Amino acid sequence: MIPDASRPVSQYISFIIAGDEYAVNILRAREIVEHGVTSRVPMMPACIVGAMNLRGRVVPVIDLAVKLGLPPTKVSRWTCVLIVEIELDGEDTRLGLLIDAVGDVLTLAEDDIEPAPTFGTPVRMDELLGLAKVGEKLVLLLNIDRVLSPAELLASTALGPSAPKAPPALSGSHGAPAGERDRP
Repeated sequence: MIPDASRPVSQYISFIIAGDEYAVNILRAREIVEHGVTSRVPMMPACIVGAMNLRGRVVPVIDLAVKLGLPPTKVSRWTCVLIVEIELDGEDTRLGLLIDAVGDVLTLAEDDIEPAPTFGTPVRMDELLGLAKVGEKLVLLLNIDRVLSPAELLASTALGPSAPKAPPALSGSHGAPAGERDRP
């Protein structure tokens, strides 16, 4: 279908996570790369699975399913990394989103987008731009700046499996807690 030139339209790239279809504004997407080797980084939230070398540039890779509170992505032959660009501290920063599969480029008019529902989505309301009607299906439009903000990434998830465990509390003589061992 050719969009009506009198109606403003936006384009989104859609992708699949845990069986549901999501999309981000195509102006934020830079490229789609094959899932490959990622290096774990200690002390990162569980949603950050590591970093990848993308033509000499270190790019953090985020398991978007984990970030959204879903089970971790199971790698398959369709699993890939969607490279997006967001602004962090005034600088354009590239991040990789681990996704189950790429969908389509969606051209949406304003009346194709409904406000996000207040129930029934695995995504918080402030992380959604809306719900797109695409034929018979619905696609969740993510507010990528909100989903990938540093505060959200750090606050929304516990430390991942690559984080070292805290050492056991030291105890003084006779099993006294560490701060009390010097007391008479």
